[in-house]
Amino acid sequence: MAETNDSRFTVPGLSLEDGHRVGAALQERLHTLNDLQLTLKHAHWNVVGRGFISVHEMLDPQIELVRGFVDEIAERMATLGVPPNGLPGALVATREWDDYDVGRGSTQEHLAALDHVYNGVISSQRDVIGVVAEIDPITEDMLIAQTGKLELFQWFMRSHLENDAGELSD
Repeated sequence: MAETNDSRFTVPGLSLEDGHRVGAALQERLHTLNDLQLTLKHAHWNVVGRGFISVHEMLDPQIELVRGFVDEIAERMATLGVPPNGLPGALVATREWDDYDVGRGSTQEHLAALDHVYNGVISSQRDVIGVVAEIDPITEDMLIAQTGKLELFQWFMRSHLENDAGELSD
């Protein structure tokens, strides 16, 4: 599917160029968060060992919230006049990160790998906030709220990786 954006509108108060620029930044977020929710579900299905049930059950609410973020971003893009592309081929073709490499694994293996995933997702989320901050405060607010939830999720996972001295094991 070709990426096209011949829309001739955006939201009131933004230039067409700025609306489409914000939409393009959100497309990267859409791919990142789609990848994250699939990765979290993969870990949910493949985690084993000590602490299995707590990690297994901790991941489901995260997955649901991230899926909601994906929908929120796609709808914001459409509002800005930019058609969202949620197709897996587009995600794989444009992503700049490696695929998650843990299959069936212990809670510690998955949580350590997910901690690294969250580092990348949150860092790139903050980068996009910086891009949209001067252009569109509505989108900025949406991304800030999402980032706060992502950071909270990471803290939940890190609580399983942290020792009594406050050091993370990976």
